[in-house]
Amino acid sequence: MPNRTASSTPARPAEAGPRRSRHRLLGGPAPILTSAVVWGTTGTASSLAPAGAPPAAIGCAGLALGGLLMFLTSRGARSLTGACSRRERRLLALGAVAVAGYPVCFYPAVARTGVAVATVIALGSAPVFAGLLTWIAGRGRPTARWAAATTAAVLGCALLVLAPDPAGQAAPMDLAGVALAAGGGLSYAVYALIGGSFITRGHASGAVMGVLFGGAGLLVVPVVVCTDTGWLSTARGASVAAYLAVFTVCLAYRLFGYGLRRTPASVATSLTLAEPAVAAVLGVAVLGERLPVVGWCGLAVLGAGLVLLTVPARRR
Repeated sequence: MPNRTASSTPARPAEAGPRRSRHRLLGGPAPILTSAVVWGTTGTASSLAPAGAPPAAIGCAGLALGGLLMFLTSRGARSLTGACSRRERRLLALGAVAVAGYPVCFYPAVARTGVAVATVIALGSAPVFAGLLTWIAGRGRPTARWAAATTAAVLGCALLVLAPDPAGQAAPMDLAGVALAAGGGLSYAVYALIGGSFITRGHASGAVMGVLFGGAGLLVVPVVVCTDTGWLSTARGASVAAYLAVFTVCLAYRLFGYGLRRTPASVATSLTLAEPAVAAVLGVAVLGERLPVVGWCGLAVLGAGLVLLTVPARRR
């Protein structure tokens, strides 16, 4: 009897391992990957806007409407700033500026360098910035697993979106556009780190994202007002703005904040490299675009990097 009892006792931790891994997968990477899939529809949705609509105004209109919607529908968003210290309120303000800075930097970068180059630089630099900022803030040194997976994902992203088109045309390069795209990546990393730090300290993810995006929505209102707003008065323009606000901002970033509960910001920004993969597949399936062999190879490398980031590492 003693031998039988001793041999049956260690079976419980062995069973808890797979359950814990599945719980960690559903609680962290899955919501972030879902948000990246939704973000991947942004380019296709924006292409349906009326001709002549300024690209920056389209993105900022979605952020303004979606940020206001997030703030109004997030429980605890109104009381969060009052419960924070002065230093925490400054961090929230910095996070809101970073959220507003992404469309302000990214869309002009697209106009200068093209979608492909701007996407690679912005999304590819964000995980690097996040890893460096995490290290500088003393929250842990990036692991070799993260470095290898992120390198593979960035390489796959570059092969995917920088592959030569069938006509052989090269993407335009502009130093100011490259700097703007890198600024977008830095903005993305900053607000992901700030939002993740508040969430891991016990604040509700919905409240944190509501405050960050509500403040950012107010900051980008002048950008929308100072540009041509005639496209918003059309049914197509209003539908595009509503889709961007409800799905790519309100829903996607709420999922992103939920995933930050159990996923470090450096890993989360790497996982969102799935966005250009979704955008490329939609371009082929919906818009009739062609993807060369190099692009499909990049898609495979990108997928391998995301799998390496998503599957939990085995522990002894």
